[in-house]
Amino acid sequence: MHRLKIGVCLESLGLTLRGGLIETVRMGATGVQLDAYGDLSPNKLSQTGRRELRHLLRSHELELTALACPLRRGLDSSADQQPRIEHVQKVMSLCSDLGQRVVVIQAGRVPTEDELKAGSARATLLAEALAALGSHGDRVGVSLALETGLESGAALTDFLNRFDTGSLVVNYDPANLLMNGFDPEESLRALRGKVRHAHAKDARVVGASRTAREVPLGHGDIDWLQLLGAFEEVEYRGWLTVERESGDDRVGDVARGVAFLRRLVGV
Repeated sequence: MHRLKIGVCLESLGLTLRGGLIETVRMGATGVQLDAYGDLSPNKLSQTGRRELRHLLRSHELELTALACPLRRGLDSSADQQPRIEHVQKVMSLCSDLGQRVVVIQAGRVPTEDELKAGSARATLLAEALAALGSHGDRVGVSLALETGLESGAALTDFLNRFDTGSLVVNYDPANLLMNGFDPEESLRALRGKVRHAHAKDARVVGASRTAREVPLGHGDIDWLQLLGAFEEVEYRGWLTVERESGDDRVGDVARGVAFLRRLVGV
């Protein structure tokens, strides 16, 4: 029996916070991923605001699946790196205040073995940033979940195994993997024990170039029955959070995606 919970990435709906929460409840999802951006950024959300946000979620009987931390550039870039590290640390502390333990981030492509052996500047920057954030996560009890997609699951696992911390984990996104030419199921199995949050997003390979693009959940090339079996195999028991990054009817696409997952998961 699948014991997965279904959530919604609120950013996908393009609605206000309150409007998005209302739509999420109507869809039948039980959780939301919020972006720590704008009025929900750690510098703007006061302690009173944090209490009010927790109350707002409870009033809709919704859980926070994860807090996303959008960045203009990855942690492998030297430009303003220290302020970005400090910002991510603040988001991790905000996440803890909101009663959740997972922050989702796009950290940048992990270094290849050749880059690591050569001690490239990019590899060093990323490793130092993640070491600092992993240490902070250990202190505040919050995990930093790196988005999948820019490398295979095996490569990401090998890189994360270099760190002496339990706070560096993975946000699994099968569509990102497929769009970058990686096998979603194979990567999931390679990431066993690392996945702390997952996006439910789909993609389809099109054209003679065999490139993949994002499509509504259930309309792509990902075999979700098989993928749910792989989630069982790796003993993942967390959130499947529906995300839609494009399209003219994203609210409708997300709603249909939630219904699709509910039929498969049986909730």
